[in-house]
Amino acid sequence: MKVQCRKEYVSVNLDVDQNGGVHPRFIRWTNGRIYQIDQLKYKCRAASSRVSGGGIRYTVMIHGKETFLFSEGNKWFVEAKEVSQ
Repeated sequence: MKVQCRKEYVSVNLDVDQNGGVHPRFIRWTNGRIYQIDQLKYKCRAASSRVSGGGIRYTVMIHGKETFLFSEGNKWFVEAKEVSQ
């Protein structure tokens, strides 16, 4: 089995603090599934190494697993995994 990634745009619920800092709280997939972000570990400007694009990369914890969430202009995306044979 081979794992490939694709760019998946998602909806994000976030908080903005009094200093303008952005804190993502939930990711909502197009199928309606919602994932709560348990922890924001790190935030930096970076490009995706798996799919095209980049911007502000948020390293987040969801259900005990580390993953990346990208803010690209006014859109948000994740590196969605696809398993092929």
